Amino acid sequence: MDLSIIIVNYNTYELTKQTIESVITTVNDDFTYEILLVDNASKGSCLDSLSNEYASHDKVTLIRNKDNLGFSKANNIGIKASVGDYILTLNSDTILQKNCLQNCLAFIREHNDIGALGCKVTLADNTLDHACKRGFPTPEASLFYFLKLHKFFPDSDKFTQYTLGTQDINSTNDVDSLTGAFMILPRSVINEVGVFDEDFFMYGEDLDWCYRIKNAGYRIVYYPKASTIHLKGGSNGKKKRTKTIYEFHRAMLLFYNKHYRTKYWLPVTVLMYVSIGVKLIISLALNELKKS
Repeated sequence: MDLSIIIVNYNTYELTKQTIESVITTVNDDFTYEILLVDNASKGSCLDSLSNEYASHDKVTLIRNKDNLGFSKANNIGIKASVGDYILTLNSDTILQKNCLQNCLAFIREHNDIGALGCKVTLADNTLDHACKRGFPTPEASLFYFLKLHKFFPDSDKFTQYTLGTQDINSTNDVDSLTGAFMILPRSVINEVGVFDEDFFMYGEDLDWCYRIKNAGYRIVYYPKASTIHLKGGSNGKKKRTKTIYEFHRAMLLFYNKHYRTKYWLPVTVLMYVSIGVKLIISLALNELKKS
């Protein structure tokens, strides 16, 4: 098997079906693949509808979780059940464009030093999903991003080090991190660095994975000759769940503690903790205002 595609579903029947169909309709006979659809205990008729839709499809395997285990654990379950030489983590709210998988698979096969490959990911309004190519959120990079200096100085490598804003979005480049919404890895790399860190529930796991892959000596590559549409937040609606906001900020803290806390002086760590806490409070307050 050439490629195993892991899709995690949670109460998003229409979006997930659209994603699966985009895979089936855009892939030709250039390679063999399987889709492992991991359901995180969806409610109502979502799971039954998906089961009925793809029960007889030879490319789709449905894995049912009894509880909502989060993005990391669900993906790991799919990865461990897969058999492909390459693994693709694919969000359930994405739409693959023509030749996306063919181009990505051909490119990563040509470069044995690539540990993870991502494509050009655009949002529904055709703007770039900046999570598809990022720098690591060091304290300095995070400060510049929080202060919006990347917008005031878009031509500065220093102030855009998190967004990598000076890189041409239409050119292939080495980056620090990709989005877990679309990331292809050789199985051999996963065997070496491990699967997703399950301490991350639904955010930050892609940053952490790329950090570990890069530390192992592999390249992280953004490859825009393949593209995917990401209907970001399609399952959240206008108002986000409190847990979603909490997990987003908890992931920041986890990542900092895991990779940076011992590398910086205590005042920097205190500043990071306070900043994350303040940002969490502001995000929760703004989210409550969306009720009206």
